[in-house]
Amino acid sequence: MKKKFAIISGEPNSINSEIIAKSWIRLNKKLRSKFFVIGNFEILKKQLNKIRIKIPIIKLNNFNEIKQTKSLQVLNIPLKFKNPFEVSKKNNSIYIKQSLNLAHKLALNKDIYGFINCSVDKRSLGKNNLGVTEYLSKKNKLMNSEVMMIYNKNLSVVPLTTHVNIKDINKKLKFKFIEKKINTLNSYYSRLFKKKPTIAVLGLNPHNAELKANSEEKKIILPLVKKLKRKKIKIFGPFSADTIFIDQNNKFDVIIGMYHDQVLAPFKALFGFDAINITLGLKYIRISPDHGTAKDIINKRKANPKSLLEAIIFISKIK
Repeated sequence: MKKKFAIISGEPNSINSEIIAKSWIRLNKKLRSKFFVIGNFEILKKQLNKIRIKIPIIKLNNFNEIKQTKSLQVLNIPLKFKNPFEVSKKNNSIYIKQSLNLAHKLALNKDIYGFINCSVDKRSLGKNNLGVTEYLSKKNKLMNSEVMMIYNKNLSVVPLTTHVNIKDINKKLKFKFIEKKINTLNSYYSRLFKKKPTIAVLGLNPHNAELKANSEEKKIILPLVKKLKRKKIKIFGPFSADTIFIDQNNKFDVIIGMYHDQVLAPFKALFGFDAINITLGLKYIRISPDHGTAKDIINKRKANPKSLLEAIIFISKIK
């Protein structure tokens, strides 16, 4: 049997069961055969019953039971709940960590070639974990070299600091920290897409602080860009964040921002749900849909599966 990838069902108090089922319905037989779900069988079944979506699903108790079948296979993770859309914080946290840990173990052992994790409530991962990217980075024993890349076929963006408060951003932006991230991006992008990326780097301050002597642009970003150019990395900048997204005509493959919303806000305005989140630097492929748990539309059958579908199609093409 060919190696598969997994989809982690993620946060129970979410739209995840809905988008998994809607994606399954839209996929052809070949793509359906390439994956299985890691999650709780009962909650998936009960949530789909509530929103009146019917797909064939079967429960598996261990990885060795996976086979070729016309049904969606769910590798069961235990979860205690009464109401399928109101799982307690404690049970939720245990469940999500068990799901991620199993996917991580299977990927490290090369039982699967990667996984997609549906969205989670970051609070479920504990105080010291800012998100799934950071959680898996710790599991992979990385030291701030992992990269969160939001990908669209026309353009990708990378926030150097991910889920960090604005007031703490400049404390993180050290020369070595940024250099590690850009080296990871250049190396893993080249492997994944079989081409070296052309990279634009943004400044931190409005108008790049006009490159004043004591600015981050002058002290850190500009010298780093010059150093990386000498290493034959195709990198340019720093650019001003307020104009970089205007008519750049595919000049760059990746735009690197100093913080999350600096690049994510304009990117989502341009591409909406037509994007996926790829973690670069891990020992395996990890992707997630580029949206959250959407708790405001739980149990309303209004969820858009586009980003998950894009993630499934993308990971299916990786060899």
